[in-house]
Amino acid sequence: MERMLEGKVAIITGSGRGIGRAAALLFAHEGARVVVSDLDEEPARETADEIRSQGGESLAVVGDVTDPSFASSLVQRAVDTWGGLHILVNNAGYTWDGVIHKMPDEQWEAMLAVHLTAPFRLIRAASPYFRDAAKREKEEGRVVHRKIINVSSLAGTRGNAGQVNYSAAKAGVVGLTKTLAKEWGAFNVEVNAVAYGWIDTRLTKEKEEGRTIERDGKAIPIGIPAAMRNMMPLVIPAGRPGTPEEAAGPLLFFASPLSDYVSGQCLEVTGGY
Repeated sequence: MERMLEGKVAIITGSGRGIGRAAALLFAHEGARVVVSDLDEEPARETADEIRSQGGESLAVVGDVTDPSFASSLVQRAVDTWGGLHILVNNAGYTWDGVIHKMPDEQWEAMLAVHLTAPFRLIRAASPYFRDAAKREKEEGRVVHRKIINVSSLAGTRGNAGQVNYSAAKAGVVGLTKTLAKEWGAFNVEVNAVAYGWIDTRLTKEKEEGRTIERDGKAIPIGIPAAMRNMMPLVIPAGRPGTPEEAAGPLLFFASPLSDYVSGQCLEVTGGY
């Protein structure tokens, strides 16, 4: 049985760790050539090396998705290496929590930059390899489906206290997804979003453990307060967080031929919450 992504070229941002890493491994297992994009070199190379060790094809590209020049260079690396692009997963991001009355502009704008502006730039950079390629294929009598999958969050679909910046950005991702599905549907591009609930990654560990992300010389605390984490199993019917591997499954569905007539959707992946 042919693998679902055989011959496809995929870019997955933020794929050195967590959900992105799990998706990169799964996509490669299904035959995709995967560009592993991450801010940090070591996890990016580790993920790409693991794919290659399992017989897959992968390329690690290190860089900051909020850098205005990064989107075009990332897309170009994929195209120069494998001759095209079929799947784009906008997954990179982090959280920087705070209540609105204490939030400086920098904190607000940082979340918009990484979760909304970065996907916009990547999609724009990829447009020649999605829209223009489709026009050529139509002239040749061929149909090739391409996929864009944007990662959102329950914070974006339902709101979350203490995350006004993150919630606004993730809500914007849903609007971006639904609009692009209308603009690019004629080019056989399916555009969907996945809104995750509690997935077990470094962003959802106990905040009291003191994990941080370094951004522009600042150590930004990440995680969920222990009191909130302790409540979450009580309101999630599954009674636990999802694993990165479970989170990767819906991304594969949206990247595969199984979703060739599914577009403009936002799927909540929440363990039943």
